[in-house]
Amino acid sequence: MSTSLDDNARVQRLSSELLGAMAYGELSAFGRLSFDSRYAPTLHDRAVLAKIAVGAYGNFAMISSRLSEMGLDAEEAMLPFQRSFDHFHERTRPADWFESVMKAYVIDTVSSDFYRMVASFLDAGTQLFVQKVASADQATEVLRILLRRALADDPRLSSRLALWGRRLVGEALTQAQRVGMEHPDLGPLLKAGGDARAAVRALTAELAERHGRRMSGLGLTA
Repeated sequence: MSTSLDDNARVQRLSSELLGAMAYGELSAFGRLSFDSRYAPTLHDRAVLAKIAVGAYGNFAMISSRLSEMGLDAEEAMLPFQRSFDHFHERTRPADWFESVMKAYVIDTVSSDFYRMVASFLDAGTQLFVQKVASADQATEVLRILLRRALADDPRLSSRLALWGRRLVGEALTQAQRVGMEHPDLGPLLKAGGDARAAVRALTAELAERHGRRMSGLGLTA
């Protein structure tokens, strides 16, 4: 009985940490995308990025409601992640519109992969919720289209955006490692009683592989 209770408490703690990270990630995305939309070369592009920002805020509101249903305060759930997330974004400020779109695409896809991988070790209800919020959606495809169009219009962007993409994913994977080590329950392989560092390494290796396939799809070197 006590083991079952301990397991339930652990799953509850992991769910709250995962949703706290997701909530702050979406809130950060809203602010970042709203600001970066001002770099857009056309009003249409500006409106497109602003719409994606609104979608990020909608996700934040949905996650906050979920946390409330769990009897948790959204702000308290987000606070443990605020500092590291903010530092990440300070280190990866885009220089122009093209870098803004690449950053939005990389962060959106890598973070979604991370959240879905962790959620696979949680209860079915949480898995479905995370899949709904973090699955590839219209915003992901819009960002991909913007990148393809930019690369087609100016092939000279390829080397610069490939380099920027490598830097972004390197920083993102470092961030995932940091989150995994600072919040051990978010290292999903630990469920099997494995070593924390090995679990995080395996997790980031899979994230890197998936990112590489997406960059190849854009014609860029990961």
